[in-house]
Amino acid sequence: MSRFFVKTDPVDLRNGKIIITGEDVNHIANVLRASAGDEIVLCDGSGTDYDVVIEHISKQTIETSIKASKPSITEPPVSITLFQGIPKADKMDYVIQKCVELGVKRIVPVMTARSVVRFGSSRDAASKTARWNRIALEAAKQCDRGIIPAVDEPVSFDTALKLAGGSGLKLFPYEEERNVSLRSILKKYTGAEDAETIKSAAVLIGPEGGFEQTETKKAAEAGFISVTLGPRILRTETAGLATSAIIMYELGGMD
Repeated sequence: MSRFFVKTDPVDLRNGKIIITGEDVNHIANVLRASAGDEIVLCDGSGTDYDVVIEHISKQTIETSIKASKPSITEPPVSITLFQGIPKADKMDYVIQKCVELGVKRIVPVMTARSVVRFGSSRDAASKTARWNRIALEAAKQCDRGIIPAVDEPVSFDTALKLAGGSGLKLFPYEEERNVSLRSILKKYTGAEDAETIKSAAVLIGPEGGFEQTETKKAAEAGFISVTLGPRILRTETAGLATSAIIMYELGGMD
């Protein structure tokens, strides 16, 4: 069945109804050519899915009745926040789209010492962030996410470290790391009966050119573990995706 994100009204929910408004009304009525009696799935963006039946369609709204509700089964057991050094051109669009597909919960664009992209004003940053969140929304729809992952406004490197403070696991893929592999770090959270449980992880990725040494030092002081992703140097738009996919695989996000 077709699936859409909606904002639910507590009063309507108590009455067993959900009212659809906005762009999805046109899509459901004119693209899907749905009519009264058809069934669709609605998601509140917070992890709950609703099986509903369309009761009435107008130009501005679609009224539905709830048949059943259930937790979304598409959200992974580990909550990943990607702190992505902002890359050039439209690479950030690609990173956001693919990370949402993989199951990343939050994406924080980070301005670093070697970031080439600069924002002329707070309005410029807000406009770019709005575009990034639209990309996240469309990706979430496409891959049946139970939530719409948030894309923050760009922050400084120091602010990023503070935002990552509450994460259970903090990883820092670094091209100069030679000894500590991502796999070796994740081993302690998998397999054994006494394995630790991780509910949240922060992944810090540099822009083109990587991080400066002062930044790597600050990251280590903030509790980030420097890891290698292998003998090949990955592009900035690849490193975060690879790290997130490995974490998902090892910690049950792809079961």
